[in-house]
Amino acid sequence: MPALLPPLYQGHAPIMLHQAFHDALEAYEEWRLDAPEPCVEVEGRSVAISAVFGRMRSCTDLIPVRTLDALHDIVGKAARELGEEQVTYAHAALLLRALCVERLKG
Repeated sequence: MPALLPPLYQGHAPIMLHQAFHDALEAYEEWRLDAPEPCVEVEGRSVAISAVFGRMRSCTDLIPVRTLDALHDIVGKAARELGEEQVTYAHAALLLRALCVERLKG
């Protein structure tokens, strides 16, 4: 069975994963407490947001300002762990994946 998400190449993600990350971030924001984990569409496949965050946990690409701003708005105080400069997708993905895991336990 082929992987749902493409692999990173030497720490870099294809642009489709950057977009999937942003879509997953927006889906996380809309995730109601009583709802199952949301999914996003990646190349015609439905992928759980935690899987997107998991794939990006070693991505060394810098996160764009629009995505970083959305991240700060969504996770609030938890975003302080990210710092202010040179935030990578890996930094954000580790935080968001942990938040998903915690929420799925609940």
